[in-house]
Amino acid sequence: MSGRSLARLPHSWILLACIGLLALNLRGPFVAVAPVVGLIQAELAFSPVMLGLLTSIPVLCFSLAAPLASLAARKFGAEFAVTLTILGVLAGVLVRSAGGPVLVVAGTVLIGVAITVGNIAAPLIIRRDFAPRRQGTAMGIYTAALNIGSFLTSVLTAPLAAVAGWRFALGSVAVVAVAAVVVWTLAVGPRSAFLASAEDGRNSSRHRLAGTGWITAGLTAGFGGQAFSYYGVTAWLPSYLHDELGMTAAEAGAASSIFQILAIVGALGVPFAAKFMSTTAVAITVGALWTAVPAGLLLAPQLWWLWSVAGGIAQGGGITVIFIAIIRLASDQASAGRMSATVQGLGYALAAVGPPLVGFVHDASGSWTPALLVILASVLTFFIATTLSVRKVPKGR
Repeated sequence: MSGRSLARLPHSWILLACIGLLALNLRGPFVAVAPVVGLIQAELAFSPVMLGLLTSIPVLCFSLAAPLASLAARKFGAEFAVTLTILGVLAGVLVRSAGGPVLVVAGTVLIGVAITVGNIAAPLIIRRDFAPRRQGTAMGIYTAALNIGSFLTSVLTAPLAAVAGWRFALGSVAVVAVAAVVVWTLAVGPRSAFLASAEDGRNSSRHRLAGTGWITAGLTAGFGGQAFSYYGVTAWLPSYLHDELGMTAAEAGAASSIFQILAIVGALGVPFAAKFMSTTAVAITVGALWTAVPAGLLLAPQLWWLWSVAGGIAQGGGITVIFIAIIRLASDQASAGRMSATVQGLGYALAAVGPPLVGFVHDASGSWTPALLVILASVLTFFIATTLSVRKVPKGR
């Protein structure tokens, strides 16, 4: 264990604030580009391919940099890894907002790599410094804050850009990173926050991880199905609502925001439900809600609001139940880091394929039905793989 255990701090509640502030930095800078992509194209003359890269680079980093992020957390310690995450996001945001096309892309890559380190480090902090009975709640708060960051950034970026320009709008998320650095340093102390200290590996048991290899594979498939579905629905739900129900772009965007904000209910609801239900029962419930989205849009598109509510709860709950499984099933910190890197690395690789594949199927067929069937297949992958993989997760108490 590196540094001090945060659970032993006199005011241990500050750890929850740290987790929340960290999570706000792990999605907000990523989604900030979408609302101002037209302004960026007008000023920098980006091609459509380059514009697509600005939104896909972070997801690719989540996949490609996951092994490196796991190594960083293990070699430098979880505290220092979190510091690297926040400072990396801060630097990336400032670089992305400061110059021409090269700096915009470079800043985006830096943001993606930094967020990847945080994706790995945050569950390790929760596993190490929270009592088992509180780990689910902490993970729920973490996942909820991810979605809050996404939602607030999506809502506020365009108005800020209209007043002060897209550079200021993209750079404004640096405020959250600065706040996170301050709170994190106060929580762990300057020494732990800014000096690397390798995690204690004396209790690492590689042979015990081998026994959970099939569980890791199942969670990877489940995470991949969850992430593919999330990014596919996020990218194409507004277009679907416009084409099938005649909504304007503004109406479709506002309607699809239901899918985003309801994730908070799922993120916080899964740990609460896990206190009274088995993890398998929770996974089945979340899987059923996820299945309702593509099936409902196929059979009763006029009830889009109901399927958006169900999907929002499911996408927030799905990632939470998988992360809870990782931190409870891993035998030690090293195993948790390796399992998390595998699940997220391969899972986000599938996620990166989601939007272009769904779009390709729609364009090739000229209909939304085949595209929704693709999403249904990915949802069922999540449903089956996750349910089978979490059977040995102990019930929360």
